Amino acid sequence: MNTVSMDRETASVQAELTAFVYHEALLLDTRRYDEWLALYAESGLYWMPLSQDQAPGDETPSLLHEDLLLLRLRIQRYGNPRAHSLHPAVRGLRILQAPQVLASDASAELHQMRTPFLYVETQGDTQKMLAATAYHTIEGRPGAFRLRTKKVVLLNADACFPAIQLLL
Repeated sequence: MNTVSMDRETASVQAELTAFVYHEALLLDTRRYDEWLALYAESGLYWMPLSQDQAPGDETPSLLHEDLLLLRLRIQRYGNPRAHSLHPAVRGLRILQAPQVLASDASAELHQMRTPFLYVETQGDTQKMLAATAYHTIEGRPGAFRLRTKKVVLLNADACFPAIQLLL
């Protein structure tokens, strides 16, 4: 394969990865949680560490460290009328900067993305805004991407927060 073909292929994969990240945020914004869960690989993990440089692992305290089973339970809770903390209705919106490809190994079908974003959550008359960066580890090839890990690093993760009701 020549360099021009390789560059086009790389650009195409990067465009697909970017579209995947935007789609993932859209599913959360529109509360299409079952479709969002379907983006995850079976070994998927959603992680919010206490600091930017926190080492991975559930033995270290985190704001959130959930595998696919725990994410499914969380999503079920979102739809439960007896989840009183979700009344009045809670809505969230993500405003993303352009996702960046940090690393991409097409032969290993493993890709790393970085996306700074603002998250706004409203409930009744209350609104809160959080700044964060999402790090997506995506496996697979275009058309069959799956989230292996979503790591959300809050800009001020060590601060005292009011309850964050939804996934960022």
